[in-house]
Amino acid sequence: MSGLNAIAEIGADRRRGGYSRHVFDDAERHLREWFVEQAENRGLAVETDANTNIWAWWGEPGPGAVVTGSHLDSVPGGGAFDGPLGVVSALEAVDLLRERGFQPRTPLAVVVFAEEEGGRFGVPCLGSRLMTGTIHPDHARDLRDPDGGTLAEAMRSFGADPARIGRDETALARIGTFVELHVEQGKGLIDLERPVAVADSILGHGRWRFRFSGQGNHAGATLIDDRNDPMLPAAQLVLAARRTAAATPEGRATVGRLVPTPGGTNVIASTVDVHLDARAPSGARSMVDDLAGQAREFAAQEGCQVEVVEESFGDTVHFDPALRDRLRRVLNDVPVLPTGAGHDAGVLAAEKPTAMLFVRNPTGISHAPEEHATAEDCAEGSHALARVLADLAG
Repeated sequence: MSGLNAIAEIGADRRRGGYSRHVFDDAERHLREWFVEQAENRGLAVETDANTNIWAWWGEPGPGAVVTGSHLDSVPGGGAFDGPLGVVSALEAVDLLRERGFQPRTPLAVVVFAEEEGGRFGVPCLGSRLMTGTIHPDHARDLRDPDGGTLAEAMRSFGADPARIGRDETALARIGTFVELHVEQGKGLIDLERPVAVADSILGHGRWRFRFSGQGNHAGATLIDDRNDPMLPAAQLVLAARRTAAATPEGRATVGRLVPTPGGTNVIASTVDVHLDARAPSGARSMVDDLAGQAREFAAQEGCQVEVVEESFGDTVHFDPALRDRLRRVLNDVPVLPTGAGHDAGVLAAEKPTAMLFVRNPTGISHAPEEHATAEDCAEGSHALARVLADLAG
């Protein structure tokens, strides 16, 4: 826990609770500096790639490397463990292996991926998506944060060159296997009464923006019958998302962000953006297609229009079965669990053998301040990761 305690004040959100750490903001910069310092103190060679992912190498970088790590950014008001636990545990695993006199036969690296949560620019796993080429660089450069600034502008301010982002063949060629440790985002390990599990799959998921457009006007001077208020179809969509997800096997649909413009209490909005997160084993897009049809009906009833934009999407991921089974053997048949949460490991799974380890979260809560893991379970996770890395790199 010492690593987590060392960064406990960085990005603490006094208003929301928890942590708000977003790519290239002051908190995330401090976390990057902390990671670089920790890696260099261990004699690891540190480099930042063109997509601003950070790599810390034990051994000469080269093909067939065993890579582990996670991310340091957070959702707005997120917990202390989502992301940082995987980074801290990776550094801890390096320490444990060195204490045992282990010398990797293949290069071993710890990576910190950029903008995994999409908390600033809206696209999750942005660093790994750019590295694998699953998002076009031109689209990425024009992504905008809530203040209207582009990713390209933020990168320049950070000292990075946005012209260089995109698929990174050099980085991909170096990765032999990738293993990500993460706090569990659910209750599977609580129910099983076990501290550590191996991941089996990631639920297919995506993000969509519904923009309802109407007529901005005065809240007091405009009669109800004279209104074209986009907030009404927006509100109807929120309710429809819950109904549609409930009718879809294993479906989830969440509106976590709703943005009216101009946003005054005494102003009828001119536009309302509804940001939808939708997930399902198969058919997340069909679920959203259904909602888009309903949204058009809701908008027409109020004399408004609606535009639907897909911001990101990923199919259901099944992790490499041979690697998954190998990890289970190394860890004495720990449980296997699916997850409804997205991860950089899921993005890399289309390119490389990837796997995940989960550490028990006794609250079952994530993306919120109540997210937790005990010191004992964190230690179990670090030791499990060290055993896995020794098996893969030995």
